[in-house]
Amino acid sequence: MKSLLKITVASGALMLASSMAWSGEIWVTNEKDDTVSVIDTDSLEVIKTYETGERPRGITFSKDYSRVYICASDSDAVQVMDPNTGEILHDLPSGEDPEQFVLHPDDTHLYIANEDDAITTVVNTQTRKVVAQIDVGVEPEGMAVSPDGKIAITTSETTNMAHWIDTSTQELFANTLVDSRPRHAEFAKDGTEMWVSSEIGGTLTVFDTISQSEKAKISFEVQGVHPDRVQPVGFEFSSGDTHAFVALGPSNHIAVVNAETYEVEDYILVGRRVWHMAFNADKTRLFTTNGVSGDVTVIDVAARKALKSIKVGRFPWGAAFRP
Repeated sequence: MKSLLKITVASGALMLASSMAWSGEIWVTNEKDDTVSVIDTDSLEVIKTYETGERPRGITFSKDYSRVYICASDSDAVQVMDPNTGEILHDLPSGEDPEQFVLHPDDTHLYIANEDDAITTVVNTQTRKVVAQIDVGVEPEGMAVSPDGKIAITTSETTNMAHWIDTSTQELFANTLVDSRPRHAEFAKDGTEMWVSSEIGGTLTVFDTISQSEKAKISFEVQGVHPDRVQPVGFEFSSGDTHAFVALGPSNHIAVVNAETYEVEDYILVGRRVWHMAFNADKTRLFTTNGVSGDVTVIDVAARKALKSIKVGRFPWGAAFRP
């Protein structure tokens, strides 16, 4: 009996530890409320709301999750918050109207798209100094960095380009055309591919990272939705980069794209005007920010269906996971 009891207790402890290991939070920026909402990934409820600067959009965490960086666009600042208390510790210099940014793998340098200035600003988060300002196209927004940290990407909405930056010199080494109004960029497959969404063009373009040549162009067609409303913006990759989940803006759908064949496999109905998204720890659930409906849709990734809508603040935009 004692042996059986030990096994039962051990099994229970293992299950509890496993459950705790996969728990976490989804942090969502609310543009109109100047707040971030914190969602518990287990209870699927908002557990905290913190105030931020004006019009928060992009959001990301330091590697150890001890700091959260927030693009307060109308405050012309990147704010650094203590995620345990919600206290704004300080602002980083960011240039005008920071919208999206990406943290370099060195956990020190932020690459920030300044929409009003047509520049990418590089800031050292430790010294709080501007390292470089790089001229890019008109209305830069999307930002990405390769897994090895050697390349940063800025997309410019009006110039319709992806700009390739050598992070060792902080200089452009290539510019590639994409379709109208590129909004988001991500590296995939260990950095061998770079994907860019084009909101008005209605496409995703896939580039070979080494040659910067176009490998594929993906289009979308949602049944019963006018093509003008199918506007790809944010996207994220599933485990193993097998699929891309793509927010299609005012079509109110997420597209599921096979990352090997570049074919669209499915569409998932979510809230109104879906912008961006974040996965939970094991990528079994996807949380989408729906600007117009002011909520977050929780998607069962395996079943490819919406499970729940969670009310947050007004015009939720960015999302990031914290364990």
